[in-house]
Amino acid sequence: MPCVAVVADDAGSTVVDAGQSPAHAHLVQLAMAEAGLPAACRLVYTHHHWDHTWGACAWEVEEIVGHEAGATLLSAEADRPWSHAYLQQEMAANPRLGPSFKARARSMNGWEDFAVRPPTRTFTDRLVLPGGIEVRHVGGNHAPDSTVVAVPDSGVLLLGDCFYPPPYHLREPGPAGEEIDLPQLTALVAEGFDWYVDSHSPPWRPPSS
Repeated sequence: MPCVAVVADDAGSTVVDAGQSPAHAHLVQLAMAEAGLPAACRLVYTHHHWDHTWGACAWEVEEIVGHEAGATLLSAEADRPWSHAYLQQEMAANPRLGPSFKARARSMNGWEDFAVRPPTRTFTDRLVLPGGIEVRHVGGNHAPDSTVVAVPDSGVLLLGDCFYPPPYHLREPGPAGEEIDLPQLTALVAEGFDWYVDSHSPPWRPPSS
C-alpha cells in the first residue's frame, strides 16, 4: 500500500493522498480515530495514479486539492466503466497494463459505491494551505502532475512518487527505463528538510542529518 500522510490541525486534518481503495481509506480513518486526530477536512493528491486516488470516494472532505494536469487525467478516468470485467478486458488488449490492473483488481472488494474523484480545487505552480502546508508542482518522469507537500513546522517533505520511473506500461525497454530521476531527488534533498517521505518506503533522513 502507498503512504497516506495526515497533517493534524484543530480545524481539521489535511490528508495527503487518499489511499488505493475505499478499504484502504477506512483503515487510515480508523487509525486517525484511534490516535484522537481531528477528522479530515481536505485531501491533497500528490499525483493522479490510482493507488493515490482510488480511496477518495470514502472520504467526506470539504475539498480535494490537486494539480490541474491531474484534474484533466482524473476526469477522464472517472468516465471509465471500472469493474473486474473491464480490467480484464483492458489487460487483454494491452498486456503491459497487467501489473497495474491486477493490483487494482486485488485492492477492490466491490464496485457498487466506487467513483474516481477529480480535484475540486486545482493549482498550476504552488499553493499554500491553512497551517502553512505548501503544495508544489514538480512534475517529472513518473507523472506530469507530480506534487510535493511541505510541512515546514514539522520539517517534513512529502514526495509522493515524484522521483520514481514511469509506470511499467509507459517505460522504455531496458534498464534505463527503470532509473529514478536522480537530479529531481538530489534537488529536493538539498532543500534541507529533516524528514523525507516518499510513497513506498519508510520515512528517511538525508545522509547528512
